[in-house]
Amino acid sequence: MAAAQRPGARPVVALTGATGFIGSAVREALAARGVEVRALVRGEPVADGHTAWVPGDLADRSALDGLCAGAGVLLHLASRVAGGEEECAAVNDRGTAAVMAAATRAGVGRIVHLSTTAVYGEGPHTDLGVGGVPAAPLSAASRTRLLGEGHALAAGAAVLRPALVTGTGDRWVVPALAELARRVPGRWAGGTARLSLVDRTDLARLVTGLALDAPDRVTGVHHAAHPEPVRSGDLLDALAGLGLLPAQDGPALPWAECRRRLAAAPGLVSERQFAMVARDHWYRSDAIWRLAACPPGPGPLARLAGAAPWYRTALGL
Repeated sequence: MAAAQRPGARPVVALTGATGFIGSAVREALAARGVEVRALVRGEPVADGHTAWVPGDLADRSALDGLCAGAGVLLHLASRVAGGEEECAAVNDRGTAAVMAAATRAGVGRIVHLSTTAVYGEGPHTDLGVGGVPAAPLSAASRTRLLGEGHALAAGAAVLRPALVTGTGDRWVVPALAELARRVPGRWAGGTARLSLVDRTDLARLVTGLALDAPDRVTGVHHAAHPEPVRSGDLLDALAGLGLLPAQDGPALPWAECRRRLAAAPGLVSERQFAMVARDHWYRSDAIWRLAACPPGPGPLARLAGAAPWYRTALGL
């Protein structure tokens, strides 16, 4: 049976992944609104003064029951984004099944689960609606996150699929762009590729809106990016303008030439990862903002200046 809430009272929010890239931003957004947060933690808790920490992990039924007991909302943001099949399955598949079962036992009223557009597999994708192409994940992380979606949907969750997430703490998107700008200088595919991006603070606002502000419980799968895609060339120009990348004033390179030059200059970023920022990966994302009663904000390019000091340190500039 669902826990009773006082009329007008904020629900207790149960949170996983609370110390991660997205989860820490969500925790801060909830704290700013005076919400009681109960968060699962494996290691040492963060002494932030506003989170009740529950020691344990996604394999600990007792900890998950304690996390969800009396909560009105579950935000399941924990995931494994790299590693082998078993490592990823333990968190993304079995761990999600376990926390969704705990939420069901506790009668949690609203559930938000974080997934990824990587479940679609190989692009390019242009103005893609949810389910516009069959899911075809290519990595252990993506395959197991797709399995996790199934558990979340069975529990009545809103499943969010962000694409590229930027902002303070981003250790993939802008660092990858910095590497690629060195390996393949120029305008990749003319700089016209459209990318779905969202700043982590805006994604946190969206998650918080679904938890607290949406007039109705939201269920099903939804893309979670800013509604307006960003041109790859505009993204590179914005980063260059902040001194985070060299100016990309080289020639417009067709995709075949991009691939050739990438192969000739070995590095950490793979061709598939390069394609994610050099070819269309644009996912229709306007509906979820309306459902959450959350304005999408000015967009990820406008947010880059706020994250620039963190990126400078991360990039060793």
